[in-house]
Amino acid sequence: MACRVSNLVLGCRDPETLARFWCAVLDLVVLSRTADGSVGIGPREGFGGPRPTLFLSRADEPAKGRSRLHLDVNATDRDQDAELERLLELGARPAAIGQTGQEPWHVLVDPEGNEFCLLAGRLDPL
Repeated sequence: MACRVSNLVLGCRDPETLARFWCAVLDLVVLSRTADGSVGIGPREGFGGPRPTLFLSRADEPAKGRSRLHLDVNATDRDQDAELERLLELGARPAAIGQTGQEPWHVLVDPEGNEFCLLAGRLDPL
């Protein structure tokens, strides 16, 4: 028997803002809110399905240094250039972390500066 990723936790100062951003990016919905202001988001069918949920945990102090974990996303219904434009309109910003410019992906940050990559390949939606 093995484990599988069921939930990703991201510490952030403004869970509501990041919930709106990541819900729009990943076509997720708000599943829960806690008394401390944290927000759980995931697929419409809820927790425990084939897609992991994302828990935006309220944290007043940002983590020091670069995160060692980041998300990679792929477009499902458009090409990479069109998806990049959509992500930038949602509030993502390009990030320079030493790329050569020849990579087939784009490095971006969400509204709180968390890095993620937009990969070139298109995936079928779940």
